[in-house]
Amino acid sequence: MSLHASSLYGRSPHIVIAGGGVAGLTTALSLHAAGFERVTVVEAAAAIRPVGAGLNLMPNAVRELDALGLLDALEAGALRTRELRYYHRSGGLISREPRGLGAGYRWPQLSVHRAHLQQVLAGAVRARLGAAALVTGVRVTGVEPLPDGRPRLRLEHRSGAVRGRASLEPDVLVGADGIRSAVRAALHPGEGGPPWNGMLVWRGVSRMPARAVGSFMLIAGDDRQKAVVYPMGRPTGPGREVLVNWALARPAEPGRGEGSGFGSGAAVGCGSGEERLRGDWDRSVPVETFLRHYEGWEFDGVSVPDVLRAADSAHEYPMVDREPLDRWTHGRTTLVGDAAHAMYPTGSNGATQAIVDARALAHALARHDDPAEGLAAYESERRPAMTALQRANRRLGPEVVINLAHERAPHGFTDIHDVLPAEELAAVAGRYAATGAFDPETVNQGSPYEVPLPAIG
Repeated sequence: MSLHASSLYGRSPHIVIAGGGVAGLTTALSLHAAGFERVTVVEAAAAIRPVGAGLNLMPNAVRELDALGLLDALEAGALRTRELRYYHRSGGLISREPRGLGAGYRWPQLSVHRAHLQQVLAGAVRARLGAAALVTGVRVTGVEPLPDGRPRLRLEHRSGAVRGRASLEPDVLVGADGIRSAVRAALHPGEGGPPWNGMLVWRGVSRMPARAVGSFMLIAGDDRQKAVVYPMGRPTGPGREVLVNWALARPAEPGRGEGSGFGSGAAVGCGSGEERLRGDWDRSVPVETFLRHYEGWEFDGVSVPDVLRAADSAHEYPMVDREPLDRWTHGRTTLVGDAAHAMYPTGSNGATQAIVDARALAHALARHDDPAEGLAAYESERRPAMTALQRANRRLGPEVVINLAHERAPHGFTDIHDVLPAEELAAVAGRYAATGAFDPETVNQGSPYEVPLPAIG
């Protein structure tokens, strides 16, 4: 048992986690590692299926997954990210940065398919907490506080065409149910939907010959549109092919909402275009819908159009985030991951910070007799830092160097240092790493979230 995992009423408290994604599953594993025995994850989907595209895990998140004993399983289906390159859309190289071990970290940065990460996490939850700890087909539809601070949950469960409803009164509730969190909506009923900044994002996965992709992660564009491309696995098969993740962003076409540009953070008025996009949150579209905007984009041998043409499918999303909250925790209910601090997809921090949230939450609960005090301690550490990171992402985070290069040399350049001095480039990257607490010095100190187990005997 952990320091205080069994102190509540002389037993381990029952903790319910709403959401079986990266945030929820990592929270369950972190709580188990801290000595909590009664943890239940409820997931609205009928099953944990391999869905989604790729993501990058920064070394601070990889450190925490390593502490949970998951690094070997994760690396079996991932690729160590060794270099990040920024390009102007004209093809000019803005900067190249070593990543992970090459940048002096004790842990790598990993490019991985979200499905592989989720399968590793879900498998570990079932193995360590038992199959009954992960319940699918159950959605949290409402939360109300009881006089003692515990939450009363309203649940809806589905089995084929049959639906049922139930209520549950756990000792602690963790909302890990994403950017459209029902738990967050219950805690902040007047908030409304996520604000849209007028940008569209297209994402997908392609299978390409390794020689056509390179070994680096690239982010390219100008002040209007961008492309992110990177391999996320080792070459396989006789053709030496790799999985390639790609993500694109540019303003919506006229008639689909007025675009406000990258990083504005402004919500677009609720016209018909926005309403339709909100209804089609994860919309499958033909690659030809947006391919024309990226013709001719090639960077050190990596052809963005070729990558797009090799995709099996593409999905379109409005680029949205959440306004920072002044409060995550209400009694014995709190939020983690996107439910707490959804941010623009800049700087590889969505899944990364969700993982850190999970570890911080378990650590705080284990060190406090009163669960409400533990949740308050978790929030006091994490919320200010995540608010700063949300705001930094609205200012484009480290990708601002692309905009700066375009503003100063819209038609390209011969030497980037004539446009952006090396010191300025380094300062942008350094500020962002410090904001997210993933600079090498901080990360290499080791996990601050290990819970010492009491001696037995």
